Amino acid sequence: MPANRFAFFNGAIVPIEEAQISVMTNTFNYGTGCFEGIRGYWVPEQEQLYVFQLRAHMERLHRSSRILYMKLAYSVDELCDLAVELLRREGFREDVYIRPLVYKSDPAIAVQMNGLTDAFTMFALGFGQYMAGDSVRACVSSWRRIDDNIIPSRAKACGAYINSALAKTEALLNGYDEAIVLGSDGQVSEASAANLFIVRDGKLITPPLYSDVLEGITRQVVVELAREHLGVPVIERAIDRTELYVADEAFFCGTGAELKPIVEIDHRTVGDGKVGPIAGLLVRLYADLVRARLSAYRRWCTPIYA
Repeated sequence: MPANRFAFFNGAIVPIEEAQISVMTNTFNYGTGCFEGIRGYWVPEQEQLYVFQLRAHMERLHRSSRILYMKLAYSVDELCDLAVELLRREGFREDVYIRPLVYKSDPAIAVQMNGLTDAFTMFALGFGQYMAGDSVRACVSSWRRIDDNIIPSRAKACGAYINSALAKTEALLNGYDEAIVLGSDGQVSEASAANLFIVRDGKLITPPLYSDVLEGITRQVVVELAREHLGVPVIERAIDRTELYVADEAFFCGTGAELKPIVEIDHRTVGDGKVGPIAGLLVRLYADLVRARLSAYRRWCTPIYA
């Protein structure tokens, strides 16, 4: 897999080895930054790389910045143009992952968000599956999801991901693929870095946005696909931990995770222990969707090469 060669750093696209920060950088010390993860998909029969939901991700980056007292110097349109230019310079002919990042760049020992310099950087690299395999096994983590009044759930804040890392690490050490995290109220929130859906009686159910979940872009895509393309009802409501054990189907979704069916939770099989019909159909639809093969949703795919 070819390595990335460039990054957007200090206002220009530069060789990746020049995109360096000091060990004293405020964000490195305190996690005072926010970021996005964006996927691009190589379609060999078209010789084209499509970035999925590019604008939606850059809009969310602006929202995260606003929540965290950060001023992003580039408009949404400018950010999209920069991403396209960076990918063209890289010349990827494979699936990619794009990481734009807003951060406090001062070499300052200061536990604060105000009065510090905001900077922006972005890089991209070749990227395959985040969760290997066609399905995963999950556990309910002993780590609780951080409350929105502790660290904002709507902001993809750098420092918040220690919560995700602890939950994911616990799951991996215990022999699982992924963690399901409960909120402070004991209700199901999300995975370490993905949203969660279950299926019961032919209906999709997912925790509401006030359950300390990220306002997932892929989450909203799944809602729209289910309602408009499949005619499957979607309900946003609280989910008890034990409801996970009696679900007919379950799956994670996210930009990195894509759509990943869950076949086991806490040593209990989900449904019959195989990928369910609704999840399986959504996985196939999503794979076509992100590669611009569904004309009704092609507006979500940004082509990179002329």
